[in-house]
This record gives sequence, C-alpha cells and structure tokens, in this order.
Amino acid sequence: MKALVLNQHGDLDQLQIDPDKPQPLVQAGHVVVQVHSSSFNYHDVFTVQGMPGIKIPLPVVPGLDLAGTIASVGDDVADWAIGDRVLVNPLKPGVGLMGEMIDGGMAEYALVEASQLIAIPEKVSFEHAAALPVAYGTAHRMLITHNTVKTGDKVLILGASGGVGTACVVLAKHLGAEVIACAGSDEKATALKALGADHVVNYREQDFSRWAIEKYGKPQRRTHEGGVDVVVNFTGGETWRPSLKCLKRGGTLLVCGATAGYDPKEDLRYVWSFELNIKGSNSFYKEDLTALLHMVANGQITPLIDRVLPLEQAAEGLRLIRDREVLGKVIVNPSSGAQS
Repeated sequence: MKALVLNQHGDLDQLQIDPDKPQPLVQAGHVVVQVHSSSFNYHDVFTVQGMPGIKIPLPVVPGLDLAGTIASVGDDVADWAIGDRVLVNPLKPGVGLMGEMIDGGMAEYALVEASQLIAIPEKVSFEHAAALPVAYGTAHRMLITHNTVKTGDKVLILGASGGVGTACVVLAKHLGAEVIACAGSDEKATALKALGADHVVNYREQDFSRWAIEKYGKPQRRTHEGGVDVVVNFTGGETWRPSLKCLKRGGTLLVCGATAGYDPKEDLRYVWSFELNIKGSNSFYKEDLTALLHMVANGQITPLIDRVLPLEQAAEGLRLIRDREVLGKVIVNPSSGAQS
C-alpha cells in the first residue's frame, strides 16, 4: 500500500511516500480500515519536528484523524462488519495517539482497535468526519462539555483561522455567542466573517486586547461592566497577558494548548483583581466525537475544510498548516484508487 512515512525528525522533507509499505494485518480485537479521508493538525508539525520528553517510535505514519470503511475484522470483534463506515478516535487505550505512537491515517489502510470505532451517520461525508476528532473534538470539550460558553457571551478567539480556531468559531456561534475572531491577515479575517464571526481583528495590525477594550469598555473591578466574557487562547506566548487584560470581572480564559510558547509572562494581579477563571481543557473523548457527528448529520454545524489533497501532496498540506496559510482543515484522501 501507499503511505506517508516519517523516518526521522527534522523538517517536512523527512516525510516521504512509501509506495510499498506492507498493508497491516488484522489482529484480535482490531479491524483494518481502508482510509478514505485523513486530516492534519498542527500536532503533526510537532511530531515531524520532535517534541522534548516524548519519544516517538520511528518510522511512523502521521495523521491523527481518519475515517473510512472496515476492510477486515478480527475474529473476536462482534459489533462491526466489513463495509461499515467508521470514524476513528485517535487515542488508542494504553498506547497513545495514532499518527504519533503508532501508525495513523496518512496511508491507504490502518490497523485500529475496535474500541476506537464510531459509526458515521449516513448524511456525514468521510471528509467532514475526518475533520472532527482533534480540532472539533478539542473545541467541543472546551466550549460545550465544560459548559463554558452561553448565549450572549462575548467570546474572543485567538488563532481563529486554524483547525481548532475555526471549530471554536463554528461552535461558539452555534451556542449563540457574539464572536470576535482574531487572525493574521485581512484575507483570513474576511473569510472568518463569512464563516459567521460577528467581528474580526487582524492581530498583525491591531492589538486585539486594546480593540476589545475600546469596543466593550475597560473591565471594571467592582462591577461586571466592560471587557469580554471568554477568551479562547491556545497560543500562549506573548498573547497570555493581553488576554487577561481584556477579560471582564468573572471572565474565563480557556486554554487547550500553547502553540506560541508554554511559559508566558504572567501578571497575577489581573487574576485576583478581576476574579478571573483560568479553565484548562485537555483533548477530547468519544462522547465529544459522537455528539459532533450528530451535529453534522442534523445540519447544526459544517466543519470548515480549506482543501482536499491526494496522498502524494500530503506533505505540502502540512506545510500550509505550519506556515498558517489555510483556513480550517486540510484533508488528505489516501485511498483514491486503492482496492476496497
């Protein structure tokens, strides 16, 4: 089978197409999935580069998110059959993430534990299903499962043009929030407005914190006037302190990552003076993915897909994510031409 393989850490040129990688054989408790769609996340950039303290067994097939049809079934797997349409929860119990600790979705076939499988409703495409797990699952848990955003909240979203960011825009609007989306270009800002954001801020031209204070007023310590209700910040770095400054008294800063640095400059005076809540959210669970599939099937949300690529162009798709040249998800369809 064809697969995108990472042989050693480094730049994206370490990703190579292997046209003859052995197809995985089914094992007890597992199925083999023919991968129709897989999607990249910024996490895959870190996998390629290597992460301090995390030893990744190489070579590995990247791609955390994958959806497809079951090609073969282990003898002891009772609830699934060949041909079933499935989404895969990337987290394999006791092992870790697919596409990191074991081979993932950037291949024509993948070996998957049966407990990871979720049925895809008839009305949901493979591309939309594959867009969900890491990005939308993370956003769903952070905004909906943790019950952090309610109707009428003013929600400012940093990094709003990426996978998690666009997912937060879509879900926050679904919840009835007033959304302020921050992005690094006027083109992305315009696209986010079309996606449903009520306001957009080009953070390269405007200080997002100052914009929020000018728009909604300076947060007051003795009242709940001024500022925004929620800031979604999974960038960290230099954005942390400005995020605290524009939150209203009793407001919440949501964090699920730190793409720009995990050790930001802090100012605890804002935290106690304005009684701020710092809410962490880690990963996603099967119930988040099941809920999202039903939301897509019912027409409540539509995952934003920037482009769909063949496996041969997968490395370029990850470059676009690394260089922040996309809006939403990059989908790769590995099995175009593979035997069913």
